[in-house]
Amino acid sequence: MDSPPENAGKGLKPTISVYIEYLSNRISSYFPAASYSNFLSRISNFYRGSSGTSKRRRRKTCLPLPFPSSHESSTVVCDASRTVGVLEDIMECIFLNLHYIQKNLEYWQSKAQGSNAKRAYFMICERGPYAFFNGTVQLLSDCVGEGSGMQHTYCLASSYISERINFLSSLRYHLATFLAQIYVKFDKAGEDLVKDPEKSLSSLLVDMNDLFLKLEASIGHFHAVRQQSSSVDGSYSFPLIFEKLPEVNQEGSQWTDFETRDAINLIYQNMDRLNTYLAAIVKIHRKPRRVTRYWIPYTCGIVGISICSLWLLRHSSLVGSSDIDNWIREAKDSTVSFWNDHVEQPLISIRDDLFYTFRKRQKGAMEPEEVQLTADSLHRMLQAFTEQTKGQKAPPNATDQEMLEIVMMRYEKELMHPIQNLFSGELSRALLIQVQKLKLDIEEAMLELDQILRANEINFAILAALPAFFLSLIVIMLVRAWFKQDKKAEGRGRVARIQRRLLIVEVERKIMQLESYKDKGQEKDGQCMLGLALYYLDRLYCAVEGHARATGEWISLRQDIIDLAKPDIQTAHKLRITSRMERVYDCLLPLPKVQ
Repeated sequence: MDSPPENAGKGLKPTISVYIEYLSNRISSYFPAASYSNFLSRISNFYRGSSGTSKRRRRKTCLPLPFPSSHESSTVVCDASRTVGVLEDIMECIFLNLHYIQKNLEYWQSKAQGSNAKRAYFMICERGPYAFFNGTVQLLSDCVGEGSGMQHTYCLASSYISERINFLSSLRYHLATFLAQIYVKFDKAGEDLVKDPEKSLSSLLVDMNDLFLKLEASIGHFHAVRQQSSSVDGSYSFPLIFEKLPEVNQEGSQWTDFETRDAINLIYQNMDRLNTYLAAIVKIHRKPRRVTRYWIPYTCGIVGISICSLWLLRHSSLVGSSDIDNWIREAKDSTVSFWNDHVEQPLISIRDDLFYTFRKRQKGAMEPEEVQLTADSLHRMLQAFTEQTKGQKAPPNATDQEMLEIVMMRYEKELMHPIQNLFSGELSRALLIQVQKLKLDIEEAMLELDQILRANEINFAILAALPAFFLSLIVIMLVRAWFKQDKKAEGRGRVARIQRRLLIVEVERKIMQLESYKDKGQEKDGQCMLGLALYYLDRLYCAVEGHARATGEWISLRQDIIDLAKPDIQTAHKLRITSRMERVYDCLLPLPKVQ
């Protein structure tokens, strides 16, 4: 949908392929001869194969037609498949052309909203080398002659931009009106298709032919207007003239299959003519190509590349210099050194820390068996000291703490005469027992510390791997963002959600303008607003389908979009629907702001 027809020839090939494929399926029932079918299939394959390089492609989905809500709608689709297919193709054609016009119109409107300096810069620097030299010469001559060169450039830019805005706005107006008329015709004929399909099909074909003739009358004056003086480059090669249904088919309800087939062929011929005319007429009013707008940076880039090429040639082996070979060798050695020192070795170290920590770790500073030996030795020393001090055997259930209290009491008593008791008393023995207790406490503390360190070795390894992990995560995010760029309203990022919500805003605005025109009795302007509302609903329909299907909201959201497109629903009810859509559906909710 984003790529409009570039020219008449390329833009017609995909459309003709679709039409020929459709007609081959329909006309095969009237002409069973294999030769005719093979001929049509060859033409269809030719256009299908050549359309691969065309920038205009058939879309997968578009806003559906307002089928009757009764249970007989499936029967209608089967009986009226030919006319329904024609209507769908017409709507798709108008949607594509409206989008092409809208993109160019938005570009010119953005230029019109810019400052005088920006518009003057566009006139001189963004229209190609020829306009650059002519504009520069004209600006210098105006400055030298009249002294108002910049003011003349401002006026010229405003006229240049406003002419294209007016033309594209008028063309969009008539196409949107044509789209609304087709949609309303089918909406009114829905019940008739259920009751009397044969008669309704013929009347629909006649009505579509009349609508094409009205469109010809409304946009045919563009050819005459273009004959006057204009700043638009190029010229219109042909006016828009549609084929008319024969008068014999205008009356009566009993059409033969051949008459129906001829009417469908005529509608498709008119669609081809409309596509060709719009491709030619919009082409000369469209925004400049990217290479035209940025020809100055591209030129500077080409000049810079040429200078660099010449400089490289002077240092290459083609002129007998070995500078480039030496630079390449040094760059290779530096790259290999950087890889080994800053990538390979750190990764190997992290791998060893993660996978071989517990396999290759050394023996701890303290083992539980050593601590147990010290504790047993202290217990025997306390038990022996207690038995000797009290003169009786210590109780078997006495704890080390109880016996240690006896030692401390004896120690305090011995300290009354330290010099004497150091040689003849139990003071030295009590000191040695306390040293043993201190040793046991130190060993237990070291054992606990060793256990803590061992338990946290994996944490240290993970901490060592965190820099590489974060670096890899950043690289993955950058690569993902590069490959999965935001596709405007169809994307998944914040910008895409904003675009989808802006589409709902445009739908609300067109619905309110439609109601205003109805109150004023301006039926033609009201039809244009309805057509533009259908266009924005079509864009919204295509943008949210994939997201809504993924979240399971598509059935309800699709019905809301179809209800917004129905002309007979009250404006207040439509505004309630748009308000609900902005609050309920996940694909239309704004993303939370990052603090």
